[in-house]
Amino acid sequence: MNKNLLLIFTRNPELGKAKTRLAKTVGDETALEIYKFLLDKTQEIASKVNADKAVYYSVKIRENDIWDESIYQKHQQVGEDLGIRMQNAFKNGFDAGYQKILIIGSDLYDLSSENIEKAFIELDDNDVVIGPAEDGGYYLLGMKKLYKNVFENKEWGTETVRKDTLQDLIDKKVKLLEVKNDIDVYEDIIHIPEIMETFINSK
Repeated sequence: MNKNLLLIFTRNPELGKAKTRLAKTVGDETALEIYKFLLDKTQEIASKVNADKAVYYSVKIRENDIWDESIYQKHQQVGEDLGIRMQNAFKNGFDAGYQKILIIGSDLYDLSSENIEKAFIELDDNDVVIGPAEDGGYYLLGMKKLYKNVFENKEWGTETVRKDTLQDLIDKKVKLLEVKNDIDVYEDIIHIPEIMETFINSK
């Protein structure tokens, strides 16, 4: 078994439930298409990373989807909010014997497998690695042991998440990676020609 584990949190791609803030501008169908495109991209990036991999589904585990069961462990997210769901996923990984665990979402256009590999390496000399998102949250979180307080008492989805998380880790050695932008609203895609040309301007 690889000592590194990459967790990927996904939402089940369903019409009307994917990228709802983006859908207000582009409509439900286009928002779903864009989310599926981002899922494919995440899968492609993850497949190149040298680590064991686990996909955590928001609603229910899917068979025969883009996540090949011979490569990706499949789990259901469990917990009343995003923090507890992430905490449970990390706990599962550490309980299984992994030494370094990273989590990513599935709505980043400019995340690369190199970014993820670098984050695993940074954990050699740091307690926690965080990939800061432009909206005040984070697109990546990595640790070598479970710091439960990181996942508790947060206003998930708001601009205070990263600041509050760093406050929880004030006595730990934290490495911040480069800032990236996850895709939530229309303004997040207008600078990405591939998405605009494929899904918006071609309509």
